[in-house]
Amino acid sequence: MSTDTGLELGPKALDSSVGEFVKTNEAYYSKEFAKIQGTTGFPWSWNTMAAVCGPLWGAFRGAWGFFWIFLVLELFAFVQLGRGIWGELGADQIAKVERLTIKIAERKQQAIDALAASDQAAADLAEKIASNLTKAAEKAQAAADAAAGEAMMILAVGVLLLIAVKILEGFYANMSYEKLYLKWRARPASVQTGPRNSSLIFGAFLLVAIWPLTLFRFTVSNPDGVLAKLTNGFIGERLPITEFPVGKQYFAYWAKKGDVAFEWLAFKFGDVFDGVTASIRAVLDGLEIILIETPWPVVMIVIVVMAYRLAGIRVAIFTAAALAYLAFMGLWELSMITVALIGAGAALCIIFGIPLGIWFGKSRRAFAFAEPILDFMQTMPAFVYLIPIIAFFGTGKPPGVLATIIFAMPPVIRLTGLGMRGVPEATKEAAIAFGCSKRQLLFNVELPLAMPSIMTGINQTILMSLSMVVIASLIGAEGLGALILEALQYAAKGQGLLGGLAILFCAMVIDRIAQGMYKKKMAGD
Repeated sequence: MSTDTGLELGPKALDSSVGEFVKTNEAYYSKEFAKIQGTTGFPWSWNTMAAVCGPLWGAFRGAWGFFWIFLVLELFAFVQLGRGIWGELGADQIAKVERLTIKIAERKQQAIDALAASDQAAADLAEKIASNLTKAAEKAQAAADAAAGEAMMILAVGVLLLIAVKILEGFYANMSYEKLYLKWRARPASVQTGPRNSSLIFGAFLLVAIWPLTLFRFTVSNPDGVLAKLTNGFIGERLPITEFPVGKQYFAYWAKKGDVAFEWLAFKFGDVFDGVTASIRAVLDGLEIILIETPWPVVMIVIVVMAYRLAGIRVAIFTAAALAYLAFMGLWELSMITVALIGAGAALCIIFGIPLGIWFGKSRRAFAFAEPILDFMQTMPAFVYLIPIIAFFGTGKPPGVLATIIFAMPPVIRLTGLGMRGVPEATKEAAIAFGCSKRQLLFNVELPLAMPSIMTGINQTILMSLSMVVIASLIGAEGLGALILEALQYAAKGQGLLGGLAILFCAMVIDRIAQGMYKKKMAGD
């Protein structure tokens, strides 16, 4: 009898498949696997070979999850054993005592010289410093003695930990191997069957490569010096393990090359960068004229009415309360500058991001090319964006908008593409069968079905634009971000909290209006 997945049932079938999987010790593993599968609680299945050989048993059997888990656990136990047996506990304190002893001798000599020169004040000062250094040396010596006295306790902890790890290996091995067996039943080609000498050799190589150096690093006070003596200077001197032997000179060389490249690009394409900056500044100036130069009650009324018409009464009430907070806290102008920055950045992200997302949703080749770029844009720390932006576009509000675009555009691109790929093929085929053109298919079928995902992307883009407001203030973007930056510099907690709430309300108003507009449209449809 077999299930739909092809997994045979019954003791004989189980014995046969287990034998095919394990290759050796078929009777033992058939019995243990049956025990594990027939027990609802802990099966108490013991594997002596796994307990004795530890990670090497896992490598031999292809149980690499078991191998890595117990490689780390055994290494931790051996580190404690090494610290207890040969570890130079308190070596750092002893070195401190030696350094202090030299300084004490220097200060005492200074006192003697000062007395010889009849400078009693200098002599007294040197004696006082020497006395203080002596007290510090005594404390360091006491700490070193205390650390050395802990050797037996650390050794006992290491022994107990190693025993516990070995017991855990013995009881966990068969359960781990049985899970691997089930995985093999489902996907035979993806799992190693039976023991392999090549896997054992590779596992042993990993142990030799990882354990000795790690033990030296955590149990010897000067591991490079010890290794240099053992390897005639090859490891430890020419190839130190406490720091990478090369790289600093290459870093300095390529850093200078990067500076030259940025300067060349800024000079060569300066007109292009100036044009981009001027375009964004024009958009910001227009938004600020509308939001700031217009009397604030007028702007407030228009925004509340727009929220009511587009998103409903609840969003209108929330919008009115949020704008009232901004006005009565004296943050209206700063808030409108922030809204202009967020609005410009988010609008540009949406204008460029949705078409790109549609393209990537339709073309797997284009998405495969763009995916690493989107990963780079999302994972690179936001502060790093500021370096090329300052080099090419200077400081101020337009560079802040550009930094926001780089940081906040990937979500709308990804989620738009996800929504487009999520449209059922049957629906598209039916629309084409009824005579839909490509344009009609896109605007009447695909985009409406993908709209929930697209709106989620817009929401994420708005929130990420908000998160860039404070960071953009570092390069001269004004608004509430500058207020938060000032609060950070002077530890003004109240100012920072009130400014943070203002930023939150600005973003929530924009997001609630956008989301409410979509929900109202869907409810009307």
